[in-house]
Amino acid sequence: MRIAAKTDVGQVRLLNEDCYSVGELPGGFVWAVICDGMGGAAGGDVASRSAAQLISEAVTSSFQEHMSSRSVKNLLVTALDNANTRVFDLAQASDILMGMGTTVVAAIVSGRRACIAHAGDSRAYLLSGGEPMQLTKDHSVVQAMLDNGQITEEEARDHPRRNLITRALGVAETLEADYCEEELSPGSVLLLCTDGLTNCVDPVGFPLLLARCGFASFADGLVGLANERGGQDNITVVAIEI
Repeated sequence: MRIAAKTDVGQVRLLNEDCYSVGELPGGFVWAVICDGMGGAAGGDVASRSAAQLISEAVTSSFQEHMSSRSVKNLLVTALDNANTRVFDLAQASDILMGMGTTVVAAIVSGRRACIAHAGDSRAYLLSGGEPMQLTKDHSVVQAMLDNGQITEEEARDHPRRNLITRALGVAETLEADYCEEELSPGSVLLLCTDGLTNCVDPVGFPLLLARCGFASFADGLVGLANERGGQDNITVVAIEI
């Protein structure tokens, strides 16, 4: 497997409140986590960095090569739960950090399977020929409206409330993270990203960019394209080629 990753402040924000971490595990496994922080004067940065670090430490210290799917799920969900508690406690202890939180999408990947846990609107996509498949569903006001048939997909893309999320790590004492697994095929790419990418770049175009620039330059190409199209938020991508 190969990994390509990049984070960028974008064209509008003064501070990059996104954070990511990636690494390799015994047996040829790879893990990755992306967080997009928000809240407080410095809270978004603290929340995303703290969550990414805590989840990374939990994965690297607890993972074992021959874990079952159920054990990997428990590892990821527990890592997110514990990070939620820590970030929430940090926020409660400081007036400056009060109200901070972060989205999160975390994955453990073998050659044939991706195990993914997430909360918020940072996403995971599978690129495996044809149109990209979105593996995660946003926890957001606009997604709820879409599910209820109140708006169309086209209206959702530019909806004024598209940045309002309904679930995040660190904003409450408990976290309800979603979990999914996806079988992978050789040559496919798992892409994790923050909304700074998807708000500027239509995911339909991801495979074309990958074909044009190659995997080694894929992360740089995605971030560059988001910046060309306004870069209205921080932009972070992690791509894992199977």
